[in-house]
Amino acid sequence: MTRDFAPGSPFALLSEAETAAWYAYMKVHLRLDYELNRQLRADSGLSLADYHVLVALTSASGGRMGVTDLAIRIGWERSRLSHHLKRMRERGLVGTGTAAEDRRVTEVVLSEASWEALRQAAPDHVGFVRQAFLDALEPGEQAQLTTLLERVYDRLVERGTLPRPEDHP
Repeated sequence: MTRDFAPGSPFALLSEAETAAWYAYMKVHLRLDYELNRQLRADSGLSLADYHVLVALTSASGGRMGVTDLAIRIGWERSRLSHHLKRMRERGLVGTGTAAEDRRVTEVVLSEASWEALRQAAPDHVGFVRQAFLDALEPGEQAQLTTLLERVYDRLVERGTLPRPEDHP
């Protein structure tokens, strides 16, 4: 299918194959974010942003991580994370405070309420991920997609501005 672009469109600089690949990715990315957020809100009252923060904290020792490390882990700007953490703290989902080992570091910690929210949200969320995403792929395709996405992620880390999170080998 040939795509016509308005003069000056940045997509006119891509080949048809590049445009098709990028559009396919963007359609999935945007729709998946929407559907994951909708599912989480409907089934657990958590937003997808809340879930990103909480799951990232589960990977840290004691459910505790510095704000800067958490921002790097989830790929957010520190200011966006700080504003979101304030709203989560008001809902009792996280605690914040000064790190004991370095008083210059603000630390985020999972609360008992957040652990419970994750325990409640996980079964329906994982079921939705399986049904909407994983089940669309054959096992060999899952492995191939994993390889391709890891390659793109490595390129993003190599050429991007955020360092590689410590728990992303």
